[in-house]
Amino acid sequence: MPGQSILVINTGSSSLKFGIYRSSATDVELILEGLADGIGQPTGKLELKDATGRSIRSSEQPFGHQTDALKLATQWLTDVSEIRVTAVGHRVVHGGPRLTTHQRITPALIAELNACLHFAPLHIPLSLELIASAQRNFPHIPQFACFDTAFHTTLPEAASRFPLPVEFSAEGIHRYGFHGLSCESILQQLAGTLPARTVIAHLGSGASLTALHNGLSVDTSMGLTPTGGIPMATRSGDLDPGVLLYLMRAKHMNADALEKLLNHNAGLIALSNGTSDMRQLESAAAANDADAQLALAIFTTAIRKTIAAYAAVLNGLDLLIFSGGIGEHSTLIRETVCNGLAFLGITLDPAANTAVHPVISTPESPIAVRIVPSQEDIQIARHCRTLMHQH
Repeated sequence: MPGQSILVINTGSSSLKFGIYRSSATDVELILEGLADGIGQPTGKLELKDATGRSIRSSEQPFGHQTDALKLATQWLTDVSEIRVTAVGHRVVHGGPRLTTHQRITPALIAELNACLHFAPLHIPLSLELIASAQRNFPHIPQFACFDTAFHTTLPEAASRFPLPVEFSAEGIHRYGFHGLSCESILQQLAGTLPARTVIAHLGSGASLTALHNGLSVDTSMGLTPTGGIPMATRSGDLDPGVLLYLMRAKHMNADALEKLLNHNAGLIALSNGTSDMRQLESAAAANDADAQLALAIFTTAIRKTIAAYAAVLNGLDLLIFSGGIGEHSTLIRETVCNGLAFLGITLDPAANTAVHPVISTPESPIAVRIVPSQEDIQIARHCRTLMHQH
């Protein structure tokens, strides 16, 4: 159905990304993209760019909520183009136990998301508000939900099951895995060239690793929620459960206090005494800031340990992929991780790594190392295009 224009909405805790994609006979192409930043802060910015990255319109102003940014973005899209949106795609981080495939948004889907708020209390309410806002801004237009958890439905039970009584598993308490749309977009980019044993390190403010066997997810570091796995910008990653019991008993912390601690005041920001931005951490570490150096050491060690564990799961490793904001842009993190995995056979090409080449391993390295950009938004547009054909 050429000529269709798909609006993709992808929200973060303080940002809102959106893009308009035109559906062609074979794929989708970006027409316009925008970013609202600093949402909930005293100062914010909304910028709209064309497909070449040229700024078309920008405004510095505060946004109290993602829905405020979406309303202005919708107005701008109407102002600057003749594009008529024919579908809207939403990234939804967690679909709970029953929403496991990308699908059209219906009242039943909304009800199901409302029923599983406790699976991702930080993410699902925001998704529901944006879906409602988009339905007000674009009435009578089909809208679709694309779930980050959908990619990981191939996890074997040995990877997804927690060692808890069976009734908990039956209620949906198991490993879900996230960054699935990022993984899908990477597979799309490497179509036909992906080896049997691959690990994807999606490293951003949220970070997770996924083990792929023949292109299917067989293990992943995030668990029931996106708080699990390796330490992240403001999230703890995995902890001894006894730590939480101690905090409840000795510090009298309730669920809300623990949630705030684990999701907003833990990880790199806690280790470094207040910095979660990787560029600032690297600068501070280079200037001999001991806290920043420790934060980087804990972060890179956790990544290395997980990659090595997944080499055991996969019975070897053929390809390591770095993606996400840190994975794509931090020469130091990639170098530190790879140099610590030399025992597996990984040999990095320092010049290629510094120059951010697509392949950063040496030709002799038995394990290839690549940088592949995460393209969640275009992947959402692709799913919308496919789902529109089916309806």
